Amino acid sequence: MTDQWIDVCAVDDIDEEDVMRFDHGPRTYALYRSADSEFFATAGLCTHESIHLADGLVMEHVIECPKHNGRFDYRTGKALGAPVCVNLKTYPVRVEAGRLLLGVGP
Repeated sequence: MTDQWIDVCAVDDIDEEDVMRFDHGPRTYALYRSADSEFFATAGLCTHESIHLADGLVMEHVIECPKHNGRFDYRTGKALGAPVCVNLKTYPVRVEAGRLLLGVGP
């Protein structure tokens, strides 16, 4: 259960089929906007070598790490093959009054 919602940005700050980095406290997140304007959030660092995913390439529902081309389904966090084998943590997001909110847990 999410106990805290953080205001990240206006929904229009993220283009369709794109990713944006968001830092809060000691954590880095990656926020995505799909082609049909749904929003998703994952941990911001690749599970393979801790590279920022926001520097990667978004293709449909996949984020590709810029260093070794590891790929994840950003909707579920699922690692999609070598070199990544550990899934990304995902986080809830919601839209209120044109703002994107990120759910961060305990």
